Amino acid sequence: MSAHEKGLQHHFDDMGQQREAGSLGMWLFLVTEVMFFGGLFLAYLLFRNKYPAEFAAASHSLDITLGAFNTAVLILSSLTMALAVWGAQKGNRKMIIGFLILTMIFGATFLGVKTVEYSSKFEHHLFPGEHFDWESHHELTDGHGGAPLNSGNLQIFFFIYFSMTGVHALHMIIGLGLLLWLLISAYKNKYTSNYYAPVELTGLYWHFVDIVWIFLFPLLYLLGRH
Repeated sequence: MSAHEKGLQHHFDDMGQQREAGSLGMWLFLVTEVMFFGGLFLAYLLFRNKYPAEFAAASHSLDITLGAFNTAVLILSSLTMALAVWGAQKGNRKMIIGFLILTMIFGATFLGVKTVEYSSKFEHHLFPGEHFDWESHHELTDGHGGAPLNSGNLQIFFFIYFSMTGVHALHMIIGLGLLLWLLISAYKNKYTSNYYAPVELTGLYWHFVDIVWIFLFPLLYLLGRH
């Protein structure tokens, strides 16, 4: 009878085995993601240690209000995602749909705010490259003894900033695509209290992306502000 259970794939004996296999696969995937982001974090730490004055000055040019707002938005999105998983475990279709929609709204809000931030940086030519222009809008010294800032070192910060936040934003976009897929499936009433693994595993991915931002915010936005 278990072979006809809703959501059970033919190559698994029962739901428990299928859920364990899915969880293992997701955790292995997240381990590779940790290693990927770990390389970016390592690059950040090495260059921050080498060019502390430029990294602190460049960090101060970021909008801490928007960064803090986005942090709060992602924390709320983790809450709504957890509630969507809870609803799936209870087999409550309305809860799944409602909290998935809220999570998508929070995710889209985050990306909208990042778009505003990126637009501001491009407008002020704070993007690494031949048109990089720090002098027009900021001090030429670090403010502590008047030491001159190196334009190349400033560009390293912004290269790392755009790389880390850009890759994170890409993961958010992928997450929104997964949430849309879950939402469509929930509308079709595919999930029950015995079959909710896709919601749970997508929730793990979403929480991971949120945790990455929890590290990015203080490293990029709060650097040297004490």
